[in-house]
Amino acid sequence: MPIRIAPTLAEMATYPFVRLEEARRRLVAAGVEVIDFGRGDPNEPTDPMIRQALVDGLPERAPYPMAAGLPELREAAARWCAARFGVELDPETELVPTYGSKEAIFSLAQVLIDPSSDKRAVVYGEPAYPVYERGALFAGAEPRTLPLLRENGFLPDLGLLGDDVAIVWVNYPHNPTGAVALLSFYEELAALAERHDFVVASDEAYTELWFDEPPASALQVADRSRVIVFQTLSKRSSMTGYRSGFVAAPPEVISALKAYRPTVGTAPQEFVQRASVVAWNDERHVEETRARYRAKRDVLMPVLAAKGWEIVASEATMYLWLAVPAADAVVDRLLERGILVAPGSFFGPSGDGYIRFALVPTLDECTRAAAILAEL
Repeated sequence: MPIRIAPTLAEMATYPFVRLEEARRRLVAAGVEVIDFGRGDPNEPTDPMIRQALVDGLPERAPYPMAAGLPELREAAARWCAARFGVELDPETELVPTYGSKEAIFSLAQVLIDPSSDKRAVVYGEPAYPVYERGALFAGAEPRTLPLLRENGFLPDLGLLGDDVAIVWVNYPHNPTGAVALLSFYEELAALAERHDFVVASDEAYTELWFDEPPASALQVADRSRVIVFQTLSKRSSMTGYRSGFVAAPPEVISALKAYRPTVGTAPQEFVQRASVVAWNDERHVEETRARYRAKRDVLMPVLAAKGWEIVASEATMYLWLAVPAADAVVDRLLERGILVAPGSFFGPSGDGYIRFALVPTLDECTRAAAILAEL
């Protein structure tokens, strides 16, 4: 008799980026040189001073990290929020370090939702990062999507939110479209949260990867008593493998997270936290990272436009979101030439007809990809 697997997991489709990695490996095994624009995993080097701080932070013995995180890291995160968004946070009661942002995003519904309640809807826009839905499902909540459409600037219709909603996820700058939200959007959403008794969960992994104007944060609303913000060093500082971020939230939410997190053991290692202090305290390396993404974007945009592929939104993040006729066929054609991109359908039904380029290859690889694209 086979071992039973939890139905929520057994019924879940393969994580879409696993399929991308499988495609990449097949090509490499066949001797094809792959230029991978599929996964949003930066190839940019982590700044040497951050790496050195990690080395310097390695002790002879590393004890279990505390769920509350190092005071120095909470203070660094609070200073950064003040400098970047003009928001004062109490590092003792309104911040907690996290193991990147993905695990905290996944677990939020487990912390906040009673699955036996009628108020258990978790709402998120789609196309979307898959973790909002998966976290809701594993918590016994009810995932519900709002289509993000081009004609609405890839913003959700907030008029569709009702009293059965417990959590509303937003993600701006947006993965996969690169769309941004104005502060007025967050203000409207925060007012609805008060009216309908839900929390706003804002995934802000990409706020520091912008090209013209720095995007707003949900932290900047006048009343943030129902606002929970997730930040990470993964994209800002090219530290995906370090797994370091933080949650900023009202004290009762931070208290709940501190109570929950020791159970699942997801606090970052202290030597990673010490490297993270250095990362949050520095903006030079972030400016250099933005410049590298801008250079790669500038190489690709002209050839993509020349092919008649319309670049939509793409105002921030490391992504280019393209409206392409017969998008799935285009993905296959690019794959034949060793260029791996993500089909928009990976991110939900509203992604049909689009493809996403993640600007993670090197500038030289982007230049070579532009030459291949020009010949298609």
